[in-house]
Amino acid sequence: MTAATVNPVLRVAPAAPAEAAAYFRASLVFHADVSDVAAALAAGGDPGFVVLDSRSTEAWDQGHIPGAVHLPTALIPEQAEQLLDRNVPVVTYCWGPGCNGATRAALALAELGYQVKEMLGGFEYWAREGFAYETWEGREQRDADPLTAPVDAANCGC
Repeated sequence: MTAATVNPVLRVAPAAPAEAAAYFRASLVFHADVSDVAAALAAGGDPGFVVLDSRSTEAWDQGHIPGAVHLPTALIPEQAEQLLDRNVPVVTYCWGPGCNGATRAALALAELGYQVKEMLGGFEYWAREGFAYETWEGREQRDADPLTAPVDAANCGC
């Protein structure tokens, strides 16, 4: 294949397998996905982490993960110590993939000495995958979006 015929996907060659493995392993150190968080919370008992919603009070009232701690990013420096145990990892989330609020919250917490991961997909994917959530009016749940949550999640290949 000449340079002129290489497609856009392979124009930059894939990394060597060992380099790719190191990159993807490192990514998992920083991120958790919605399904894994939901499964850990649904298993009962202590999941070994706390979920933190970094959005505004108005957003929290519209819907949040049951059991999550509400701590808007701007308030983390002054309130994290009262709400969170430094020995318990924190999983942050915000609205969804188009929002970097969870990333900013994770950074603020890491700078304060907390172990932290960001939940990919945020509240948007929590709701889209059909997991129950709480609003100011009570508990709600939507049907799972088949584009984000396979009908047979056990066989999704994830």
